[in-house]
This record gives sequence, structure tokens and C-alpha cells, in this order.
Amino acid sequence: MEKNNKILNLIKKLKPKTGIIIAIIIVIIIILSIIISVVIISNKTKQKYVLYTGDNLNEEKYPGYKNLIDDLKDRHPNWNFTLFYTKLDWNDVIANEGHSDDRANPLNLIPDYMDYPENWVCEIDKDKTYDNGHWLCASNIAIANQMDPRNILNEEKIFQFKELNYTEGAYTIEEIKNLTDNTFLDGDSLAEALIQASKNVNLDPYFVTSRLIQEQGRDGTTLSRGYEYNGTIVYNPFNIKASGNSSEEILENAAKYAYQQGWDSLEKALLGGIDFVKESYINVGQSTLYLQKFDVVNYNNDKDLYTHQYMQNLFAPESEANNMKSIYEQSNSIDCNYNFIIPLYENMM
Repeated sequence: MEKNNKILNLIKKLKPKTGIIIAIIIVIIIILSIIISVVIISNKTKQKYVLYTGDNLNEEKYPGYKNLIDDLKDRHPNWNFTLFYTKLDWNDVIANEGHSDDRANPLNLIPDYMDYPENWVCEIDKDKTYDNGHWLCASNIAIANQMDPRNILNEEKIFQFKELNYTEGAYTIEEIKNLTDNTFLDGDSLAEALIQASKNVNLDPYFVTSRLIQEQGRDGTTLSRGYEYNGTIVYNPFNIKASGNSSEEILENAAKYAYQQGWDSLEKALLGGIDFVKESYINVGQSTLYLQKFDVVNYNNDKDLYTHQYMQNLFAPESEANNMKSIYEQSNSIDCNYNFIIPLYENMM
């Protein structure tokens, strides 16, 4: 009681200004505590990239990764691996990539002309087709199979994870010409343009060439051979904005975009398309085939995930990666100093 009285007497003796100062200090302390708490929470959810050193991967938290990465590193000592901590729960990722009643169109499609296990077609849409009528909605089981990094960490599929930057000394005009021989990209001038344009924006020209052939086929399509829109012949070899539920709608949407960009020659469309991929995907962290398909990059921590994808085709990253691997093997550049970005998810079994 005597101690409490002493404190009260001390408070009474304080000048009014002193009391105000103390109140301000208390408010500042409270504000700092809130800021520190927010920073701690933010750091726990903020994605990060860490160069793999061989001993900095928690095998209990991320099972099944280390041995696969180490095996690839042993086979290709010049390769580097970057661990991408997505901070995303694996089950949440698959649920968000999967189809649901509140989503008009599936994020992931599989072609109806291939054989799959019955559970690879989603239950919601079943036999309903999309795009040109030859694509089905992929189930969560199919998506999980294609998204699981541990199914990709092997010699055949690893190039889905290759960082798509320009690697000095890894490319040749001759190999681009070999790749584009008897295709809609045939010719010395286009081969040189592909390498130079890719170098200008720090992109892998083999990736660019592979993407073009993936999108258009070796013979090309109407969009790469020229399509008349509003009285102008336009080109769109990257199939940018080519979406819709019929062949006519897909073609018109892509042609409209090409017209708006002024792509009235194949060369203009190539340069413009490369810039589009660079600005819209590479520069926002979607710098691998895998990440361009599966939008798990929380760019600027804005929580905008899953929907910013280059393609709906669930198998596109694997198909393009196979093409790129073949090119690197043919050009004897398979063992150059490449970097592979490996996504890590939380709560994987």
C-alpha cells in the first residue's frame, strides 16, 4: 500500500508536459510492436530464392528433393540449382489450380485424343470440351502429377525448370537453322533475327524457337502465315490472346491483338511477341516453362496467383522442355552453365 502511494505521489508531482511525453512514448512503443509483428508475419509468407549448396535443404520439411537434385548435379557439374520457397501449401495449390463451379473455364486442359487414367478428367465437366473442341478439363490428380517437382527432377524433364535467360556461348546460328529447317521459320535471316532479338532481351533463343514451333507446328498455322483482319494481313506466331471456345473465336481474338500491335509482317510479330513474353512473364518472375504454366509466383507479394498463365495445355511445359533438351544435345551445349529454379511447397508428403 505504501509503495502504491509513493507511485501516485510521483505521478502527481510530474509536470503536465512530462505526462504527455510519457504518453507519446507509450504510443510509439505500441506502434513499433505492431510494425514488428507485421514484419515477422510477412517474412514467414514472403517467397524467396536460395542457391542450393548441397547441404541447405531441409529433407524432413521438403522430402524427396535432395537426392534427385544431387544426382543431376553429379551428372552435370556446371548446372546450378536455385531453391524457390513458394511458401504455398501444396494442397491449396492443387485446389486453386483445379476446376470448380465458380470458375467459368478450367485453368488446365488435356487433349481428348490421348489415353489417360479415368481419374485424369475432372468430375465437374466430365466430357465437356473446350477451345477447338478437342480439350478436356484436367482433374486435380492429373494436375498434381504434372506439377509435383519431384516428378520433373530427372534428365528427361528438368528443362521445365531452366531459367530462360540468355547464356553466352550456348547457341549457334547453325542449330537454329537446323531446328527451323523446313518450317515456317526457315531461312538465314529469320534464324539470325531469332538469336539477336532473344539476346537483346536476355532470353534463351532455343526457348523462343521451341515456343514458336510448339504454338504453330512445323508447318505453321494461319496466324504465322498471315491472316486478314480489318483489311490488313497480320501475324501472331506466339498465339498471344488466342483463346475462346471455337476455332473462329480463337483466331479472331489473336488476329485482333496482332492488328492492334501493328504486326503486319512475321518479323514484326516475332520481335513483338518476344517482348510480350519478356515483359508479361519473365519480368514478373515467371522465368521458367513451369512457372509460365503454373502461376505460383507471388510477385510483389500481391497475392495474385494461379490465373496468370501462358497456356492452358497441362502438358505444354513438358513438351517444350523435351524440344529444348534435344536442341541442347544436338548443339553439344547440354552442359553449359545453366540455372534451374526448383519450386518448394509446404506440407508435401
